[in-house]
Amino acid sequence: MAVWTNWGVTPWIFNADDRTIAFMQDVLTEVLGIFPSTFIHVGGDEAAKDVWKTDPGIQARIKQLGLKDEHELQSWFIKQMDGFLTAKGRRLIGWDEILEGGLAPGATVMSWRGMNGGIAAAQAGHDVVMAPTTYTYFDYYQTPNGPNRALEPLSIGGYLPIDTVYAFEPVPPVLDSVQAKHILGGQAQLWTEYIPTPKQAEYMAFPRLVALAEVLWTPRERKDFADFQQRLTRHFARLDALDVNYRRGP
Repeated sequence: MAVWTNWGVTPWIFNADDRTIAFMQDVLTEVLGIFPSTFIHVGGDEAAKDVWKTDPGIQARIKQLGLKDEHELQSWFIKQMDGFLTAKGRRLIGWDEILEGGLAPGATVMSWRGMNGGIAAAQAGHDVVMAPTTYTYFDYYQTPNGPNRALEPLSIGGYLPIDTVYAFEPVPPVLDSVQAKHILGGQAQLWTEYIPTPKQAEYMAFPRLVALAEVLWTPRERKDFADFQQRLTRHFARLDALDVNYRRGP
């Protein structure tokens, strides 16, 4: 099979036989030797299961393992990686699709398709990093759709102004005090399909990253966007001194 060269999500995903599991764990062994971090991200998102649904070998594997469907097969696959990483003293983290079919015992969820995946994981006793598109995707435009958007660098789409970033609350009020402790924090995403240079990456990240940092370090009751805007000028001076390219407009 040729290397995937098209835009979008490929329908081709991993086989689920023992050789594939061994290969992936060999790869993770090399990753563990390079990175000392506790958390190891395995992805798990955008795994279209069209091929699995029609592949006789995969269907036979589902029956062999006593699983219900393709979602449970992905869950089984993730659990093999979770057990491997746990035995090595590490922790698996993956995007919220790993909830589908049942969550691996030691898994931490990174919730990007809104907050519901993170809420479900926290309610089930799993740790969570909140990273929803609506607040933390910094590859989105900083200008609303209209004539002024043409002045901005071409982006993948969406609209995420700095005041929306500042309104992010990573700990949903629906969680009780015990469940809320499973929210480890939040994360910004800056995917670079439309970002050809480091300076453009800086432009997309700043000053929205300043807003997100304050949100994640500040108790909910002390957040004040008007006050933040006044203090932002000091951050601009720091960014200038560091030669960081940032968006200066409203």
